[in-house]
Amino acid sequence: MDLEHRQLTQLLPLLPVLAELGRTRHVTETAEALGLPQSTVSRALARASAVVGTELLVRDGRGIRLTHAAETLLPYIEAALGEFRSGLDRVRTESEVVRGRISVSFQHTFGEATLPLLISEFRRRHPQTAFALSQGARNSCLDELAAGDADFALTAPVAVPGRSIQSAVLYREPLRLLVHHRHPAATRDSVALRDMRNELFVSMGPGYGLRALTDALFRDAGFRPRTAFESQDSHTVRGLVSAGLGYGIAPPGGLGRGPHGLQPGTDLGWVELPIESGLAFRETGLAWRERAKEPRQLKLFREMVVKEGPSMLEGLVRSRSA
Repeated sequence: MDLEHRQLTQLLPLLPVLAELGRTRHVTETAEALGLPQSTVSRALARASAVVGTELLVRDGRGIRLTHAAETLLPYIEAALGEFRSGLDRVRTESEVVRGRISVSFQHTFGEATLPLLISEFRRRHPQTAFALSQGARNSCLDELAAGDADFALTAPVAVPGRSIQSAVLYREPLRLLVHHRHPAATRDSVALRDMRNELFVSMGPGYGLRALTDALFRDAGFRPRTAFESQDSHTVRGLVSAGLGYGIAPPGGLGRGPHGLQPGTDLGWVELPIESGLAFRETGLAWRERAKEPRQLKLFREMVVKEGPSMLEGLVRSRSA
């Protein structure tokens, strides 16, 4: 028969005593471990037996022995106490104020939405945490991480895991071909890079993540582009394309089909088009250094970004890629 609520209420305070007795198998050692008089432990065990309705221990020579009923109950007692400890740890963790500084090195394109979304959610949970931000080319971001000048690096392509660096992919998004809004290809549904073989190309500079991706695209297409300009950010690439100075390749700007960037009294503007290639995408991810003892604010930020980042950023990626 199930224990009545009153009996259960009487038994709950005795569970730590029963659990410790299961570990020590000795009343005196149980009393010492719990910091209680031996007589208090003995009375607690007698009350527990009375509530359960059967003996939980019997004398065995000069010692005691747990009965079959006690042995049956012990795993359940341990499970119940374990669940309570887990809940208590969670409450304490969530209620503690998280302070400290988190330094993030990131590529320019992630400063507009990706990184702000992640920081905003973390600061909502832990408002007293400070962030130090550094932006630049992919190579410089990873160099800062390796040198210990940054705790995390947000890059595309994602850093390759190594002996001291770990990483996780957050999302994948397509790469688009950028052409002037009056370019003959501007009205097409998609473009193959080989069709741009004789056009001038607006490139990112060496060391930038997008440069590595476009180099791979051109190798796959079988030609080297006629580079007219090398830029240090995708905004400038779009600006040069909008002036008709060449075509570019960049992640989606979230502006739809286009044309975009039109200025009154000018012919500035560009269109984004899908590229006909299985390599026309980039993967964005977080990288971090392995530490013997990870500061709490870093652990919480890493866990949030790795576990929840993909779902947090899913809507952003979908809207930009539509």
